[in-house]
Amino acid sequence: MNDLAPRQAERAPLAGRTTRQRSAVMRVLDNCADFVSAQALHERLATTGVPVGLATVYRTLRELERAGCLDVVRDETGERRYRKRSDDGHRHYLMCRACGRSRPVESEAVEQWAERTGRLSGYAAVEHIVELTGICTRCRRDTPERPDGGEG
Repeated sequence: MNDLAPRQAERAPLAGRTTRQRSAVMRVLDNCADFVSAQALHERLATTGVPVGLATVYRTLRELERAGCLDVVRDETGERRYRKRSDDGHRHYLMCRACGRSRPVESEAVEQWAERTGRLSGYAAVEHIVELTGICTRCRRDTPERPDGGEG
């Protein structure tokens, strides 16, 4: 277990009261297999029958992130994308730049490095962001090769 990541029992409670809208945001997030942007989450919520404003989506995502309930990555445009954090804590992901599909990767060496670097530097509560992107097997298969040997 990563010592830097909030453990399930240590996660901060969400600020404010739980509303139907917040519950709807969390329910839709529970059903997202891959990372999703706030805009895409808002679009998915439109199909649930519970009207949720975009500001509420952003506010709820921010609170869930602060509480340690979400993993967050940035896509190639810099937009934040969210995924419910697994019960075993903080993870790092390899994300496809073409389709957005993600998979968790072994990152114990990164966690140890971040902890050691903070300790040796005299810092506490060190956080880190590691972003790994590539093109997944399915997208590579679907991308025709150019005559010069390159892709796309």
